[in-house]
Amino acid sequence: MSIVKVIEVISEGKTIEEAIHSAVHEASKTVKEIKQVDVDHIHAKVENGHITKFRIDARISFVIHH
Repeated sequence: MSIVKVIEVISEGKTIEEAIHSAVHEASKTVKEIKQVDVDHIHAKVENGHITKFRIDARISFVIHH
């Protein structure tokens, strides 16, 4: 039987995809066996009428071995 742990992260990027990739990339530096990322919220920063970056709130799931 597997145990899965979930952490919440906030990440940003120039695109939504880049923000998600950044979240997984940074988490994978200290967390192994990441299995899934769920994006809860997407926020866009707007400056002078243009979107300059996206920020996501996400949950990253990974397997714990004991």
